[in-house]
Amino acid sequence: MTMSASDRSAVCVWTVPVRLFHWSLAASVIIAWAISETSRPLHEYAGYAAAGLILWRLAAGVVGGHYTRFSQFVRAPSAIASYVMDIFLGRERRYIGHNPAGGAMVITLLTLVGLIALTGWMQTTDTYWGVAWVESTHKFLGNVIVAFVGLHVAGVILASFRHHENLVGSMISGRKRAPSADDAA
Repeated sequence: MTMSASDRSAVCVWTVPVRLFHWSLAASVIIAWAISETSRPLHEYAGYAAAGLILWRLAAGVVGGHYTRFSQFVRAPSAIASYVMDIFLGRERRYIGHNPAGGAMVITLLTLVGLIALTGWMQTTDTYWGVAWVESTHKFLGNVIVAFVGLHVAGVILASFRHHENLVGSMISGRKRAPSADDAA
């Protein structure tokens, strides 16, 4: 089997474990949210799965591969604001890994899922079972994440169109178009 020119000019960005994490976390969150009122056991299992995935991702963010490490994509607020302004001006650079806005979204989603899992777990303990603020916080964050997932999907669609690149496909294959001179790291 021969490789096409586009296959040869692609680089591996997302490893198999990162891709499995991404889609497993998405499935866990969707399942937990969708069945939150109908199946408490499945809701809890999905929440525990999400919590375990978050713990794995935190470790991978410190010791994982290049594009997986937080040091590669966590940027200062000023860099994020500058990148968002460049989006509105139509001049944002293409990144091989996460762009500054995408990196901020990763941290936001990890934090939200972590807090949702924590408040969900708290409700199973003797200390916090039936405590109103824990339950209301859990439900509130469960609804907030829907908005942030929507922003995440919108950002992926926008970046895919702006940079002529299928980012959903790259999260399936692990590969992205090789960098050009205009691309950022």
